[in-house]
Amino acid sequence: MEYRNIAIIAHVDHGKTTLVDGLLKQTLKLGHGEEIAERAMDSNDLERERGITILAKNTAVEYNGVKINIVDTPGHADFGGEVERVLGMVDGCLVLVDAAEGPMPQTRFVLRKAIELGLKPIVVINKIDRGDARPEEVVNLTFDLMAELGANDDQLDFPILYAIAREGKAFKDLNEPKEDMHELFDMVLEHIPAPKVDLDAPFQMLVTNLDYNEYLGRIVLGRVNRGVVKKGEFVQLMHKDGTMTKTRVVQPFTHMGLRRIEIDQVGAGDIVALAGIEDAQIGETVADLADPEALPIITVDEPTVSMIFQPNTSPFAGKEGKYVTSRHINDRLKREVMTNVSLKVEEIRPDEFKVSGRGELHLSILLETMRREGYEVQVGAPQVIIREIDGEKHEPIEHLVIDVPEQHSSTVIGVLGSRKGQMVNMEPQGTRTRVEFKIPSRALFGFRTQFLSMTQGEGIMSHIFDGYAPWAGELKTRQNGSLVSMEDGVAFAYSIWKLQDRGSFFIDAGQDVYVGMIVGENAREQDMNVNVCKNKKLTNVRSSGADEALTLIPPKRMSLEDALEYISEDELVELTPQSIRLRKKILNPSFRK
Repeated sequence: MEYRNIAIIAHVDHGKTTLVDGLLKQTLKLGHGEEIAERAMDSNDLERERGITILAKNTAVEYNGVKINIVDTPGHADFGGEVERVLGMVDGCLVLVDAAEGPMPQTRFVLRKAIELGLKPIVVINKIDRGDARPEEVVNLTFDLMAELGANDDQLDFPILYAIAREGKAFKDLNEPKEDMHELFDMVLEHIPAPKVDLDAPFQMLVTNLDYNEYLGRIVLGRVNRGVVKKGEFVQLMHKDGTMTKTRVVQPFTHMGLRRIEIDQVGAGDIVALAGIEDAQIGETVADLADPEALPIITVDEPTVSMIFQPNTSPFAGKEGKYVTSRHINDRLKREVMTNVSLKVEEIRPDEFKVSGRGELHLSILLETMRREGYEVQVGAPQVIIREIDGEKHEPIEHLVIDVPEQHSSTVIGVLGSRKGQMVNMEPQGTRTRVEFKIPSRALFGFRTQFLSMTQGEGIMSHIFDGYAPWAGELKTRQNGSLVSMEDGVAFAYSIWKLQDRGSFFIDAGQDVYVGMIVGENAREQDMNVNVCKNKKLTNVRSSGADEALTLIPPKRMSLEDALEYISEDELVELTPQSIRLRKKILNPSFRK
């Protein structure tokens, strides 16, 4: 069979997963009443809830007798590790760009990787039905970006398509819109090179993804580089340290639509799954038994942000979670590192783990997943990973792009300037302004919430790691102290009502609190110890107006990302399957002074 292997790459929210839906709907003759759900490739709960792709996944469609393997990649910078490892499986890519926003930071990052690997791009300008669409200008911006990233003449001579992915349309000519995606399929067959196939050579495949099945055990995914492997055949698993393990392929699978199909043998050029290869890690090679030869190991960019994970030690520890000990946390983190290639874990002490990843979102997705699985854990504030280069302290720098209504631009620029940001570009776009900054990664901790309130929810910001630069000096990102409980007990409405003018609260009346738990944000710079467990004293004598109704301001509900952004050096976030609480590292107020 003939194959084409392509990845779909773009910035977050530019419509990759929706485009895959359109491709699947048009080529699958869906029997058995199977329907393609909206964003069918976003398979786990967190992806569906947040509307973002977190894990790279593959599917396949058949068109004119050619099997097209499609890899859907995440658009978030924090999941760049997912993108880097799958680009080696493909020979070309669909670069999806929003017709109004143009190329954004993540488009730049993934495109750089694709160009370095020599992949052939097809540019798809999506969302051309938007009122503020500017397709011709966006094509020019994409060309400039590719030239800047060092694309060769063949890559710069890219074909262009215009699409409304949501409606399942893609076409070559803006003036002649089509009702389907046939022109996209034709273009893939015409412009994306077929993989070089040598079926007679010794079998060789690089493991680029892992899956698990209760019946079959570990399943390894990757593209067959050369040769053929049959069901039941013995192969060599070549580890990163140079050792080899003899193992057996229990069942090979190929992909069609959203399903894995059992077949008797798989061959070069196809993206396949093999069951039965236990102990395999991402980046290792499955090779022929008689003539094993290793492929180059996958390398991904280093992490830039770290956090300390510990078992929960608060007075409420163990009340809500199922897995609460350091051994449970250690086992879970070891399992995560097997599939999450851009994550690093080091054990500092038996009950303290330093977990490093690509950004706050990368780590918070891991925490949210653990929480839902029944783990209790407490984590410290995110820290950037500092390097020493030529005897000088260097820190990670982000390339930040913000898109704000014109009237808010000066306020946002002022705040970013105070956070050591350097403006590198500014261009007005109608009633909005697009500003680009180089800014220390740590300056963006806690900025998103402030940014949304400054722009009244209309601002768009995205950033991507841009390298290391000399340490920018001390930074003060948080202006307010915390309100900290000084009593154990239940919070009373009366106490909260009395303290409302001191700051904003994170808790409701009737909620259990403990000494050292953060119950709100102080209106001033310092921390303040408060007693929210004090009720009104009752007396024998009452006047008719003595018990006026208490009107409480609704508390601020903290999501996990909000909590991680909020805490400072001496504070922790306590996570259980049911609650997210903030606390001081040292609970006793007399020891904190």
